[in-house]
Amino acid sequence: MSTVIQNYFTQFDGEALLTALISKTISLVLLIIGFFILKKLIQFIVQKVISPSLKLTHDNNRQHTLTRLIENTLNYVLYFFLIYSILSILGLPVSSLLAGAGIAGVAIGLGAQGFLSDLVNGFFILLERQFDVGDSVTLTNGTIKLSGYVYSVGIRTTQIRDFDGTLHFIPNRNILVVSNLSRGDMRVQVDLPLAVTVNLEKVYQIIEGVNKELVAEMPVIKQAPTIFGPQLAANGQTVLRIHLFVENGKQFATHQAVYRRYQEALRAEGIEFIQQPYTWK
Repeated sequence: MSTVIQNYFTQFDGEALLTALISKTISLVLLIIGFFILKKLIQFIVQKVISPSLKLTHDNNRQHTLTRLIENTLNYVLYFFLIYSILSILGLPVSSLLAGAGIAGVAIGLGAQGFLSDLVNGFFILLERQFDVGDSVTLTNGTIKLSGYVYSVGIRTTQIRDFDGTLHFIPNRNILVVSNLSRGDMRVQVDLPLAVTVNLEKVYQIIEGVNKELVAEMPVIKQAPTIFGPQLAANGQTVLRIHLFVENGKQFATHQAVYRRYQEALRAEGIEFIQQPYTWK
């Protein structure tokens, strides 16, 4: 038995194996070092050369979108060559494997159909400019809805930063409906919970006076506020509803400021709000 084992090991050239191991290890180390150098070089070129040239678009969101897209694409290509080179150094016949298994079979096995769907949908998202980095959007797929700010747009996935800070990675093929909240002016709806017995004529005069001051003081207001009068809110309470259009992205801060101004003006005239929960949009 010992003779069989000895004969088995004697067929291997230990010196040659050690030399090959050291050679492959050095090659892998140099490859990884070169990979990280190229990755940093790509990042530098994109940030210092390509990104400044995109300033000609005069749109910061569009500039960030294209910058991230170019950087992601170059990184995908770099990772592909890294994997291919590692397999080649290890002596795996990559070309023979692809030819033997069939390119179509390998592509389907790797889920290339979904990948191509992501690419096509991502291409049309960019071509039609459905959203850019920094836009506030709601993405819908059936009953699933995700809202937040566009953090990154890639050739395969889109990253959405939720309002609570969560970062969502969404394959582009799963984006069916895009609701962009950053295009054009946004409506602010203010509901004032007043008593049914309040003097509406007096309230209207106070609100109109506040509206004139708001338009003069707040340039984010793009259209003069409109008083819609008493309305039935979602919770069943009667409210005085006011609409105004403001610069996109400013609707939440504007609502708080406007609501406070209305409340202060009405309370100064002895008109109090009803202390009940109400909803606003």
